[in-house]
Amino acid sequence: MKRVSSNWGSAVLVCAKCSKKIDGGFGEKGKTRLVKALKKEIGKGRKAALGIVEVKCLGVCPKNAVTVIDSRKPGEWMVVRAGTPIAQVKALLTE
Repeated sequence: MKRVSSNWGSAVLVCAKCSKKIDGGFGEKGKTRLVKALKKEIGKGRKAALGIVEVKCLGVCPKNAVTVIDSRKPGEWMVVRAGTPIAQVKALLTE
C-alpha cells in the first residue's frame, strides 16, 4: 500500500447536506458554503495545517446550521449557525 503524507494536525468534517440546505450562509455576503469559507481562511490541500473535508449527511440535520466534527474531539460535534463569523469558527477549530 502506498502512503501519502500531509501536514494536517487534525481533520474537520463538514456536513454537505446541511450546507446545501442553508444555501451558503457564511462569508461577507452570506452566500458562501462553510467548507469553502474555512478553506479560504485556514488553507486547503495536503499542505494545510488543518484538513477540511466535506462529507455526506452526518444525521443531525439542524435548522439553519451546519454540523461540524473536529477529529481532535470526536465526542463533541458542533452545530454552526448560518452567519457565524468564520474567524470565530476558525478560533474554535485551531485552539
